Amino acid sequence: GRKVLNHFCDALITFPKPLIAAVNGPAIGIPVTTLGLCDLVYCTDNATFKTPFVSLGQSPEGCSSYVFPRTFGFAKASEMLLTERQITAQEACDGGLVTRIFTQDRFRDEVDKVVKHMASLPPQSMRISKGLIRHEHTQKLLEVNARECEVLRERWLSDECMTAIMNFLNRKKK
Repeated sequence: GRKVLNHFCDALITFPKPLIAAVNGPAIGIPVTTLGLCDLVYCTDNATFKTPFVSLGQSPEGCSSYVFPRTFGFAKASEMLLTERQITAQEACDGGLVTRIFTQDRFRDEVDKVVKHMASLPPQSMRISKGLIRHEHTQKLLEVNARECEVLRERWLSDECMTAIMNFLNRKKK
């Protein structure tokens, strides 16, 4: 599991083309944490974002321990990662995790418009520009990802994590 997660996040960190995320509804866990690795993030006005790691005996992933404090500030990042507070689309946008919010009825058309526009631009210029924007943080993100994955591996093997996950699964059965 650790290796798969590590490779997945490394691929997002080093991907040379722009990554565009489109969130249409609730996002929980890794779909939330990896948004900080995307170049543009669009969501619907009813989207929500939650990171329930602590209650599952786990720890942050997707470089969220590094990206979220730099995006939201330490207090808001801690609230999101430690208390598992669900945030709204507007809070995610105000905090800088989301680029723009669209109404449900316009969401697909607006995101498609952005994607088509970007696809019409010179591709080499796009790659070079993304590389320059991300250059200062790429190595640090790779290091953070490796550390988060190692800590997660330790968490997954812990009794605390096993118990938390079993409690979660048993709660779902009721």
